[in-house]
Amino acid sequence: ADIKKAYKRLAREWHPDKNKDPGAEDKFIQISKAYEILSNEEKRANFDRYGDAGESQGYSQHQHRQFHHFHEGFYFDESFFHFPFNSERRDTSDEKYLLHFSHYINEIVPDSFKKPYLIKITSDWCFSCIHIEPVWKEVAQELEALGVGIGVVHAGYERRLAHHLGAHSTPSILGLINGKITFFHNAVIRENLRQFVENLLPGNLVEKITDKNYIRFLSNWKKENKPHVLLFDHMPVVPLLYKLTAFAYRDYLSFGYVYVGLRGTEQLSSQYNINVYTPTMMIFKEHVDRPADVVQARDMKKQLIDDFLSQNKFLMVARLTSQRLFQELCPVKKSHRQRKHCVVLITGEGDKFAEAYEAFLTFAVANTKDTLKFVHIYNDRQPEFVDALLMDEEKYRGKSAVRPRVLFKGWESCQGSGYSRFLICFFLFKQMFLIRWLYSMLDYISDCWDSLFHSNWREMMPLLSLLFSALFILFGTVIVQAFSDSSDTRDSPPSEKEETAVKTEKNDPSFSKESNSRIPKKGFVEVTELTDINYNSNLVRLRPGHMNVVLILSNSTKTALLQKFALEVYTFTGSSSLHFSFLSLDKHREWLEYLLEFAQDAAPIPNQYDKHFLERDYTGYVLALNGHKKYFCLFKPHRSGDEGGTLGSCEDYDSSLATEARGKSSCSPGSRSIKNKLHKLSFWMERLLEGSLQRFYIPSWPALD
Repeated sequence: ADIKKAYKRLAREWHPDKNKDPGAEDKFIQISKAYEILSNEEKRANFDRYGDAGESQGYSQHQHRQFHHFHEGFYFDESFFHFPFNSERRDTSDEKYLLHFSHYINEIVPDSFKKPYLIKITSDWCFSCIHIEPVWKEVAQELEALGVGIGVVHAGYERRLAHHLGAHSTPSILGLINGKITFFHNAVIRENLRQFVENLLPGNLVEKITDKNYIRFLSNWKKENKPHVLLFDHMPVVPLLYKLTAFAYRDYLSFGYVYVGLRGTEQLSSQYNINVYTPTMMIFKEHVDRPADVVQARDMKKQLIDDFLSQNKFLMVARLTSQRLFQELCPVKKSHRQRKHCVVLITGEGDKFAEAYEAFLTFAVANTKDTLKFVHIYNDRQPEFVDALLMDEEKYRGKSAVRPRVLFKGWESCQGSGYSRFLICFFLFKQMFLIRWLYSMLDYISDCWDSLFHSNWREMMPLLSLLFSALFILFGTVIVQAFSDSSDTRDSPPSEKEETAVKTEKNDPSFSKESNSRIPKKGFVEVTELTDINYNSNLVRLRPGHMNVVLILSNSTKTALLQKFALEVYTFTGSSSLHFSFLSLDKHREWLEYLLEFAQDAAPIPNQYDKHFLERDYTGYVLALNGHKKYFCLFKPHRSGDEGGTLGSCEDYDSSLATEARGKSSCSPGSRSIKNKLHKLSFWMERLLEGSLQRFYIPSWPALD
């Protein structure tokens, strides 16, 4: 950082366009050459060893040693080094997989308990990284479609994460599963990477099923308290997609695989009428002789399997064995439309309770509704939970007890009476519950009525006082609000921002009806200048979840851009998490250029600082700064003739910056009106609130000198 800052200062001082000294051009070349060497570790090490005279020789020797180091780990071909390295040709497909330290710790590691991750460690000036790029790109797309998580860590920008992962060289490839890291040490080819991911998974996820063991496998539903899944396919090995699915749903389902081409599976295929030429997936719950659900498709996709399994995660009458299972089956919902009623059968283990359980199961199968969930529990295994359901007030007085939504005591009175009487008992219970609720409401109303007219008035005074106080506050608030709204509408003079917006509407015929509808009729957009005084409070120490939207302007464009900026962002001022500011380009150009360096790829030194780099026009740029998470999103001014330039401004920054670097192009004030620079800013703001814009992370916020 110190070297870069010193280089910028010296480059401005000795630039030939700014410095008329005869030796300025030579001095500027020396400065650029020095920065090129100092900013690269390999070139700096060669300069320390061999100096200018032996630089090329030392560099070739070092490069040869570097090749041998990577050859041992990745089996690269020596002819690769005839490929000309150019950072501008770097594939940008890795950008959507880039990982940051906080994102890795808070999201990737917990998610690795549901699916494995394949992570690549890369860096700039890494010749071997370019060599493995085609293979990596192909494998990443293939494995991601199967459900494998893909990640890329740039060691130059995420050194903390690279060190945390234990990656001390690039390129490195590692796997992450259940929070555990495993490094890949074989040749980078498609087959090896697929096998590496498959080896990360536990070996007992899928059981091989034949005619001899399928009865035992499907009958374990009561012991495991899980539905069982069978996949019938004509492949001799279990597909990787099926193994990944079994890992993701291992807490809810048990998985088996039937190779229909194997001798010894004919009875199984015949019993369930399996088409041996089409993959078939079956879900078995309480009944072993028939599947609860079936899906069949020539090409089993991940989305199809996920939809099928997510609808069959539980048994028809699951046993409550854990708090997690209880919360999933009987969730607490505030909305009446989202509420689900749980019907709980309290029973015991053994054959003498089998008849009651079978009757309960028969009724559950016949009443499969989304609002009803049927579960059962063993009273001898969880006695405290059972007592809480039975509302033993004396025993649990002073303790927190679970109150059921639906409770039916005396289930045994219907268990041996046939299905019809069982159904009648259930609906009689529902009617009794409703009648009891109505009687309770009538008793409560009657008590209130008697207390109001037959009790001592002195005892009723506190209640009456509270009632009248609440009514007085309610009506007083309504009246004050009504008078304040009418007075604001009649008497409040238009603010400076409002007058500015109205003048803009009258003077600029290019505004559409949509822009006119956004003109603030009352109130204004508060836009403060970002200075070194309020820099910490408005950005560095900004509260989590808050963002500062900053407009870049100059003294000559300040009035026009602020007017247009206020109109574009007015509809978003209702959000308390958004703050609006502007930054003077004349005062803080160096701060802005430091931030913009994180929004572009590395480019050769001569192209970064050409003779026009001091004349780049950044007016009209808008930055959405997240001070807490240290990232920003970028809006570039609309280019005339390019309707899509604004919406994609966060993605195509490099090309536009290169265009501006070649001189005064379409971003110059002479080629389009100043107000047109903020065209379509409102659409960009909508994408900002949606969270769909690209984010550029920085290590820390620079000082606003």
